[in-house]
Amino acid sequence: MPRDPRGVDEVRLVHSSDVHVDDDRIASLHGGDGTGGLRAVLAAAHRLRADIVILAGDTFDNHMVSPATVERAGRLLAEAGLPVVVLPGNHDPITKGSVWERGGYAEIANLRIIGITDARIVAFPEHGIEFWGNAHHDYLDMVPLKDPVPRSARRHVAIGHGHYEPPETWANPLRPSWLISDAMIAATGADYLALGHWDRPVQVGDGAVPAYYSGSPDWAKTVNLVRLTANGDVVVTREPVG
Repeated sequence: MPRDPRGVDEVRLVHSSDVHVDDDRIASLHGGDGTGGLRAVLAAAHRLRADIVILAGDTFDNHMVSPATVERAGRLLAEAGLPVVVLPGNHDPITKGSVWERGGYAEIANLRIIGITDARIVAFPEHGIEFWGNAHHDYLDMVPLKDPVPRSARRHVAIGHGHYEPPETWANPLRPSWLISDAMIAATGADYLALGHWDRPVQVGDGAVPAYYSGSPDWAKTVNLVRLTANGDVVVTREPVG
């Protein structure tokens, strides 16, 4: 499909998260097909002429998803027709016997899984862009944006799966796990920070770095379209999933 002429030398990303592919709750929203949300996100990416899709954690609801659903989701990703960058989240961490292992997802050519196919950094030299993130490797607390990766490409995108806590409530002893602060966001130095863990779509942080939750596609009914323009602007809009 030809690129939009307004987007010469522009890179378009579709950012989603918390798709929660499963066999029950999400499946009930899609006529029994737990991959329905994932299918909608990938369809939206095609419609929006995305170059790359970001799935910022919790693509799967759990590692007990049935083999049929794991196979169906893998087929969707393999047939997506564009690169997909996945960050495993707190629901689908990289553990022994994970859906990633059971489904043989590391063998899917267009799928890049941070922590499996790539350690922390995923680069696409043809687009002058790199992505980095810290995958969840268990169900314990961790720092999603720990040890920011220095920029080594023209376009630098960070991915994190965790809970943003603003300065005014940071000292709350009852705060959740997997915390993200304004300082952590700023330290990424990224052109865009793709966040997951919240069902609702919202921009967070103090504005030093464009940091956005996409929200769950089944709750938000949207994905984030991120346009990294030729002149260095970052344009973020919410676009409906079909």
